[in-house]
Amino acid sequence: MGQYIAPLRDMQFVLHELFDVTTELKALPAHAELDADIINQLLEEGGKFTSKVLFPLNHIGDREGCRLDPVTHEVKTPTGFKEAYRQFVDAGWPALTCDPDFGGQGLPVVVYNPLSEMLNSANQAWYMYAGLSHGAYECLHEHGTPELKALYLPKLVSGQWTGTMCLTEAHCGTDLGLLRSKAVPQADGSYKITGGKIFISAGEHDMAENIVHLVLARLPDAPVGTKGISLFIVPKFIPNADGTLGARNAITCGALEEKMGIHGNSTCQMNMDDATGWLIGAPHKGLNAMFVMMNAARLGVGMQGLGLTEVAYQNALVYAKERLQMRSLSGIKAPDKAADPIIVHPDVRRMLLTAKAYAEGGRAFSTFIALQIDRELNHPDEAVRKDAADLVTLLTPIVKAFMTDNGWIATSEAMQVYGGHGYIAEWGMEQYVRDARINMIYEGTNTIQSLDLLGRKILMDNGAKLKKFGAMVQAFVEENGTDEAMSEFITPLADLGDKVTKLTMEIGMKAMQNQDEVGAAAVPYLRVVGHLVYSYFFARMAKIALAKQDSGDNFYKAKLATARFYFARLLPETAMLIRQARSGAKSLLDLEAELF
Repeated sequence: MGQYIAPLRDMQFVLHELFDVTTELKALPAHAELDADIINQLLEEGGKFTSKVLFPLNHIGDREGCRLDPVTHEVKTPTGFKEAYRQFVDAGWPALTCDPDFGGQGLPVVVYNPLSEMLNSANQAWYMYAGLSHGAYECLHEHGTPELKALYLPKLVSGQWTGTMCLTEAHCGTDLGLLRSKAVPQADGSYKITGGKIFISAGEHDMAENIVHLVLARLPDAPVGTKGISLFIVPKFIPNADGTLGARNAITCGALEEKMGIHGNSTCQMNMDDATGWLIGAPHKGLNAMFVMMNAARLGVGMQGLGLTEVAYQNALVYAKERLQMRSLSGIKAPDKAADPIIVHPDVRRMLLTAKAYAEGGRAFSTFIALQIDRELNHPDEAVRKDAADLVTLLTPIVKAFMTDNGWIATSEAMQVYGGHGYIAEWGMEQYVRDARINMIYEGTNTIQSLDLLGRKILMDNGAKLKKFGAMVQAFVEENGTDEAMSEFITPLADLGDKVTKLTMEIGMKAMQNQDEVGAAAVPYLRVVGHLVYSYFFARMAKIALAKQDSGDNFYKAKLATARFYFARLLPETAMLIRQARSGAKSLLDLEAELF
């Protein structure tokens, strides 16, 4: 059922040649001793685990799905999932970037980032069990009391326990101000929580001995709306003081959602009937605390888009080199065969290069974000930490929305390469398309991400954060503007930077008169800014490739060709998007609702 081979060469190029991470990490005292050999060894071991252990389970998970026992409310995961998770835990992977005070290895996020891509490429549904746990760890690490941290974090860090985030209710998705779950304080400092949650990924399973749910609910005196939401930790089994498991808590899975994709992950309807929980953070400030986990999840979902882009590309490429169909329009290319392999056809090349470019652009972008997170957390200079935090804040919605949009485009194109076989389950490609579609929806739909980027991250601070990224682009343009060999990349990059500035100002002026202008422009606007980000990194990668194209290593020739394809075939989408963003709200709102 296809293949997955971790793209170690390109990962190493991004880490060591594009970003020179070992030099960057020397400025961070916690990571100053980390060298390239250790990083490369981690990547190699991750590649072995993901290709040999996880990837063979991907199709099995899709075919089998999860099974709920309606009597015990227990969920059985697909064949091999539990055993693979034990290997993952035994190898210490969950602890890689966690705090050493709680059993973690304390490695930087930029080192875990390529592993995250590999895990998502090999088996997105499986990795969701472990990936959500890390978000729960981060939230509790930042907002939990010392007692809660001591009790829960070591087990989350080791992977012995897993975590979830319980936000959505049947009547409210993104609009969390409408949630109804209630939390009643008890004399011992705990709370009794009652309510129902839906769409809870990994809400119940057999892979770990305990599941730690982070639950949003309202206290009896809570104000209405989002200002009245509190956050609670609600474990499946209530732990004893020594960390051993105690009584079964009153939080259970009532049903499994029947989904389009990610069948190997249990997406649960969770019921709480006076379940015991403990407050995390201050009363009525739960949404602020949960945003730690939500932002981690949004970055993680972007990596899901990237992972599927890469694995779909790999398999489509193998198929295109082997499948014989027709002859090349410019003459026979394989005279010893009955027909030419389809990779000779221009439009097959277009589809393959689209997936390849979105994979390589996303890999560079996500690595940059990971490095900014490391700077934000560990750099000794407060100004550097602030700049890094601003860039992460600005770019997080682009990671989530642009990378998952691109994942949907890339998996669809990769399936198309197969022709009719792509539509048949045995080849595995249609699963990637189905799995990729959810990534555009959960953890805040891509429309929500677009509104967040334009309304909150850009217009609300008069473009201050955007200007910080723009300054990086401008510096690169000025540094390389006189290099004739770079003009094919610098000219369109500079042009798009100017257009983004003008477009942002235009939308901002319109929004002063009518806020619907923000909603009308947001989705195309995010893709325009996403292309600005990718074009910046492709220009930087092209500069390296130009300098090394005659080195004898064909990797650089391929990198240069991919960059040229991106600028020639993908970046021009921005012309259409800018016109859409400028077209305003009138054409969307003139038609009265009852006339639809």
